[in-house]
Amino acid sequence: MAFSPGFLDELRARLSLSDLVGRKVTLKRKSGAEYSGLCPFHNEKTPSFTVNDKKGFFHCFGCGAHGDAVGFVMKTEGLSFPESVEKLAREVNLPVPRATPVERERAERAATLQQVVEEALRWFQKQLRLPVGRQGLDYLRGRGLEDAAIDDFRLGFAPDSRDGLVAHLKREEIPLDKIVEAGLAIHPEDSNREPYDRFRGRVMFPINDRRGRVIAFGGRVMGAGEPKYLNSPETPLFHKGANLYCLDRARQAATKDKPVIVAEGYMDVIALHGAGFTGAVAALGTALTEGHLAELWKLADEPYLCFDGDNAGRRAAGRAVERALPMLRAGKSLRFLSLPAGEDPDSLIRTRGADAMRRSLDLARPLSDMVWSMATEGKPTDTPERRASLQAALEKRVDEIADPVVRDYYRTEMRKRIRPMRWPERAPWQPGQRRPFRGPGLEPAPFAAGSAARRAGLDLDSSRQVRALLGALLERPAMLHVLAEDVWRLDIASPELNRLRTGLLDALSVVSGGIDPAAEEALAEVSDMPLEARLIEEHLERSGLGRFAAAARSRAREVFRINPADDDGWVGQWRRMASHLHQLESAPEELKQAEEALAKELNEENLRRMEAVLERMRRESIESGTG
Repeated sequence: MAFSPGFLDELRARLSLSDLVGRKVTLKRKSGAEYSGLCPFHNEKTPSFTVNDKKGFFHCFGCGAHGDAVGFVMKTEGLSFPESVEKLAREVNLPVPRATPVERERAERAATLQQVVEEALRWFQKQLRLPVGRQGLDYLRGRGLEDAAIDDFRLGFAPDSRDGLVAHLKREEIPLDKIVEAGLAIHPEDSNREPYDRFRGRVMFPINDRRGRVIAFGGRVMGAGEPKYLNSPETPLFHKGANLYCLDRARQAATKDKPVIVAEGYMDVIALHGAGFTGAVAALGTALTEGHLAELWKLADEPYLCFDGDNAGRRAAGRAVERALPMLRAGKSLRFLSLPAGEDPDSLIRTRGADAMRRSLDLARPLSDMVWSMATEGKPTDTPERRASLQAALEKRVDEIADPVVRDYYRTEMRKRIRPMRWPERAPWQPGQRRPFRGPGLEPAPFAAGSAARRAGLDLDSSRQVRALLGALLERPAMLHVLAEDVWRLDIASPELNRLRTGLLDALSVVSGGIDPAAEEALAEVSDMPLEARLIEEHLERSGLGRFAAAARSRAREVFRINPADDDGWVGQWRRMASHLHQLESAPEELKQAEEALAKELNEENLRRMEAVLERMRRESIESGTG
């Protein structure tokens, strides 16, 4: 029985080779997607058998055995090729196509249509280099593309004529119905008129299937005209909700652990590839679908979604979050890039270079952060009722996650973020005072956690420490690049300070690509504040966080005493303070227990215990720079 290449590709994509081989071979992970074990095909004592999930093959360096999932079943179970395919297809619930006359005809028709599209591509490429394509060639070169890149991506041009392509394909003896079926021509409603070219006056971007064969086109109009971008319609070859631009290239890049990046446009993807980000892809005139996400997760556990830094880009990111939540499972998520307003990957790389894009990748936000930001943006949380409303909205959003384990972790994470830290303010019992009356059977009256610490001059208010840490970065924004990951790891209970952290890291994208020296010089004439700090301050003001930022900056000036020129010393103090903040999470409970023990029985042992806790906290506070 003959199986179509598309069916076999789909079967291999649904299988985990390491899981399949692991049923018969004890595998150990070597690195990433690669495993090793003892070869099942010959006797050996030292492992020489490797399995690579991303590349989809096994190989033994000892006996030379090599193959994919189907080949492994054939070798280990003695089945024929069709029998092995059917066995694996049943395991992944993939219907096996039967070689009926209708199916054979469909496969032959698809092969014919692919040849028609390939011939059209060659014609488009030729037009680009003729006088009729000068406008298109000038446009591509004006966007920074060299001839090598134009040829590599097989870009072309569709002249602004009614039937230039149709006439060419007819001369190649291709029937009109095939031209229409391939999505290259439109048949008028008036059946007496001849079909005419679908693409006219456009730069042409060929769209390949996962095996690298051209199956459709995207065309950008030159000059005025709508739509700006026009894609091929759905055809027997092309389903836009199941394909991505440059997917064939990204599959190869993913096997080399290159990041998988989803951009919005064709030129963005080409620019990313030119800058070395060869795992870049783009959706084809539609929002990300479930099919797109499934395809992306075959390539990488956490693909990066990169949308333009404008309102449309933010809406697209929101739709992607909503689409992804029900599909999340352990180890599979998304990360989101925030680009400066008005920038896209193409413009960012052309004006600021590949390093600017690399910094944006380093600062990409996890999906959980996007869920939080979407729920809290522009919504005050300064009263119990407002926080309760926010929690209800978050719980509703988290309930969309189908995987119970991931859902529980999200619920815990969101509750942790929304719960403000509060210490009770009861007056503490002092040694020598009369203890409060407690009737028979009643427990000792509770003491305010940390009251002794306050008497000892120690600050247990974690929000003050967080405010100082964030304010310090407002004072020295250049250190944001160094400490961005540390900032994300801060355990912040206050919703307002959480908003300030998110706004601060969002603002970092404004300066992540570097600053124009001319602009810096011009602004220096009217302000003593460094340009980076000024840009971040303006961003926070626009986000309604100016008051919180001012309070944080004021607190930082009280705490940080390291010479600003000493970068290493400054970063060291910041990290010591962050470490001290983490230690405070356990300190109140420990201190509360010591206070209660002393209140229950005033003796020398309990007093020494209390003093030891206070002394340790005082020492840590001094070492961190907060004391």
